Amino acid sequence: MAGETVENLTVTAYRSLRAAIISCRLRPGEKLVISDLCKSLGVSLGAVREALSRLASEGLVTAEPQKGFRVAPISQEELEDLTATRGIIEGHCLERAIAVGDLKWETGIVSALYELSRIPLQDPDNPDRINEPWARAHARYHAALVAACDSPWLLRLREILYAQSERYRQVSVPLDRKNRDVAAEHKAIADAVIARDTVTAKRLLVEHMTTTTRILIEAKVVDLGPRHPAIERRKAS
Repeated sequence: MAGETVENLTVTAYRSLRAAIISCRLRPGEKLVISDLCKSLGVSLGAVREALSRLASEGLVTAEPQKGFRVAPISQEELEDLTATRGIIEGHCLERAIAVGDLKWETGIVSALYELSRIPLQDPDNPDRINEPWARAHARYHAALVAACDSPWLLRLREILYAQSERYRQVSVPLDRKNRDVAAEHKAIADAVIARDTVTAKRLLVEHMTTTTRILIEAKVVDLGPRHPAIERRKAS
């Protein structure tokens, strides 16, 4: 029973820290003081250490010998590599899903797209923030696109890369609201997938990812690092 309690606390700490890192409430490059995390999360030292080790294995946290843990930094070089790699892996997942997906899979895509379209992208109380319900629906939409993929390993890799890319996307929203129709991008991808047009679906998916990358690079978010105003606004909120 005690073992189950420890495991539950570790999972709680892991999920809380992961969400804070992905949303940039914990800034890229920020030092993670374990004692402070124990107090804020209300869990033991062991639970926080185990959670940080799991996050390090996902590349969201870095472990420094004799110095402890930090939130993994962001950079233009990593962003470009991450985007290219995600395009390859997610493209393969999408290709397999289109090849073997059935009507139930198609229905899941339509449902996820409809849910996403009904939720505002910006937080109603703070337009510089992504609306958290939208972020969760967005994750479900992208997962629905590839849900029929018959390779568990490809899906695991896709999930890791998606989480990494979320940190970057979180700060892109206030930067290019006027010139981007994200809802139209999502619909176009879904339409191509359901039509079993693999070539078009993969192209649109990659364009969807690279648009975010372009916005961030042009805004110099990844050059200026964790003190960039877009990241500071998310931290403050």
